Amino acid sequence: MFTSLAPRWRLVLLLAMAAALNYADRAAFSSVLPPLRAELGLSDTALGLMGSLFLWSYALASPVAGILADRYSRRMLVLVSLAAWSAVTLATGAAGGVLSLALLRIGLGVAESLYLPAATALLADHHDTTTRGRAMGLHSIGLNCGVVVGGAFAGYSAQHFGWRTGFVVLGLAGILLAVLARNGIVDAVKPAGAIHAARPTAGAALRYLMRVRSFYVLLLKTMLAGFTIWIFLSWLPLYFNEAFHMTLGAAGFAGTFMLQISTMLGIAGGGWISDRVARRSPRGRMLVLGLSYVCAAPFLLIFLQRPGFAAVIFAVSAFSFLRGLGEASEKPALCDVVPACFRSTALGLMNTCATAAGGVGVLLAGILKRGWGLESVFAGSAAIFIFAGVWLFIGYRSFMAGDIARARAFEAQPA
Repeated sequence: MFTSLAPRWRLVLLLAMAAALNYADRAAFSSVLPPLRAELGLSDTALGLMGSLFLWSYALASPVAGILADRYSRRMLVLVSLAAWSAVTLATGAAGGVLSLALLRIGLGVAESLYLPAATALLADHHDTTTRGRAMGLHSIGLNCGVVVGGAFAGYSAQHFGWRTGFVVLGLAGILLAVLARNGIVDAVKPAGAIHAARPTAGAALRYLMRVRSFYVLLLKTMLAGFTIWIFLSWLPLYFNEAFHMTLGAAGFAGTFMLQISTMLGIAGGGWISDRVARRSPRGRMLVLGLSYVCAAPFLLIFLQRPGFAAVIFAVSAFSFLRGLGEASEKPALCDVVPACFRSTALGLMNTCATAAGGVGVLLAGILKRGWGLESVFAGSAAIFIFAGVWLFIGYRSFMAGDIARARAFEAQPA
């Protein structure tokens, strides 16, 4: 079945598998916070700092990763990143103390930063506007599936075999995939006479992006979303453990499954909606994204009532599904307003902003947890999503059409 797929869809499948491991390795840490706290004697603030170290190192390295993916082989960067972060994950299973664990979290951030700019641009290289939403949607499903698998597996392994076991298994799986995927992940053949066949400099990429107003819209949106989503990814498993006295395995599963399975279902439908909307007008992708955020936000207000488990399941699932419907349009929208030769740089900058904001969110949630409680932190995220939705609507009305036309004109220039 795998060999019968067209090469561009075979690429999507392999990148989705790599994406699943990418997020599984980072999600595993959140599911083993209780035994980590007990073994290493960490406070809630220190746990938040450990999560932030990964995000901040990822953020600092992402611009460089984007520049590299615009200048060199995107295929090679994907494979190197996959092998490197898997090796770091494997080593995490042997961490001997707080310092070594902190250094490994930083190393994981640097290694994983190479992946998304190269992989997303590689998908855009192989898929035009008629299939780009679905291709990137399937890739995003892999990312979200990885959060569920990584969180649940690490929590179960920690409960039955110790917290280190999950990291060892996930690390070995990534190294094996890096070896098996070498022939299926390929660079796209670029037209010889097109301007995007050349290797752009970082300065040229930044000069172009500074003039793309839609890029600023997406940049702020990704910061607001990253701030909020990383709070949920990092603290929801511990919330279930403490609020409902769930086991580590159950809390790791519940804290990731509800958040991510609904997002995956939303993305699956959202990718199809995104491509349908783009056939009429590519700028419609930003409208879909903004509407989904505004509709999703109110469901988080249920946390103000200190809800029961069933209510949390409903609210988080509805929020995640609606967010996923729009999220499938984010990266295709970026690819519509940025020429192919600058896309990885743009994606690297977006990753920087999202993860840097996420690191602040994770640390701030750890600080506020004692005084306010996680319920108030989760509920406050609703206001952030409503603001992001309104901001996206402004970008749709004011900037998107002109930026799309400018990107197409730029790509039509001779080298």
